[in-house]
Amino acid sequence: MTQYFDATGRAFGATVVKAGPAVVTQVKTADKDGYTAVQVSFGEKKVKNIAKAQVGHYAAAGKAMGESEGAVSANFRYSKEFRVEESEIANYTVGQIIDATAFAAEDTVRVSGISKGKGFQGGVKRHGFHGGPRSHGQKHSEREPGSIGGSGGRAGGRVAKGMRMAGRMGSDLITVRNLKVLAVDKATNTFVIKGAVPGKPGALLEIIA
Repeated sequence: MTQYFDATGRAFGATVVKAGPAVVTQVKTADKDGYTAVQVSFGEKKVKNIAKAQVGHYAAAGKAMGESEGAVSANFRYSKEFRVEESEIANYTVGQIIDATAFAAEDTVRVSGISKGKGFQGGVKRHGFHGGPRSHGQKHSEREPGSIGGSGGRAGGRVAKGMRMAGRMGSDLITVRNLKVLAVDKATNTFVIKGAVPGKPGALLEIIA
């Protein structure tokens, strides 16, 4: 994250995102596949670690990008499919590059990513519990979760499903909507998004306008 100043001098907390470039590796049509979608691939991976079926699949994109037949374009690490309206599928071709130019300043985007993993955490950090009272008679209950039901309670002698307790926290798919693009830098293939996005620095994000 960084601080971004707009033309009027206002400062915003913002996140700088590097946009690929990603490459279209497959276009699915209703006639051939039963639905319309676009497969987009990104990142690099050693060829020896890519399944042979995927090597052949990616080679088509490499050929379309002007590389020698049979070459793997960028040795893609990630591939994801996005549904596209049938009226828009003609806008995509195998080998097409998608980069920061797909966005413009003032665009509103939806950002999804895996949040930071925090391991096993207690109820205070995981759910915002206040803990026990810091008054007379208390000794080690500052961060205890309190009653979880027990015998004869509302759950009939058992702990109800969904009870907020200590447990694994983070590493969840988080989606943040209605974030604004503040600026796009075509030279470095980056753009600036207002506010924070999910995940640690260097995390893979899915950004949809």
